[in-house]
Amino acid sequence: MIIRSGSCLCGAVTYSAKGPPIRVGLCHCTDCRRESGSAFVTFAVWPAHAFESRGQLKTFNGRGFCSTCGSRLFNVGRDEVEIRVGSLDMAPTDLEPTYEIWTKRREDWLPPLSGAEQFDEDRP
Repeated sequence: MIIRSGSCLCGAVTYSAKGPPIRVGLCHCTDCRRESGSAFVTFAVWPAHAFESRGQLKTFNGRGFCSTCGSRLFNVGRDEVEIRVGSLDMAPTDLEPTYEIWTKRREDWLPPLSGAEQFDEDRP
């Protein structure tokens, strides 16, 4: 079984996720753009039971970040955990997004991801 690990920039918050993710996607919404300082965010979703974390995590509107360095890491829900793939320790080259959300906010210079399902707003 694959166990992926990750952490914030300073290492104060660490986490692991067991097994494959449920889904992998890209988000172009205003919130993701602002919190990342980028044109989109790439994330993967695991079942909550497959996820563990350690360290002092702060939240703002459900979004988890390190209270020391401010790195955005994951959102913990009741049944699922959404992890920012950029916070994984090893490059997530095998985690290919299968969908994009909030595409109505995608930059004009950024083409749709080939083969990925497209949603103007959130997925149903």
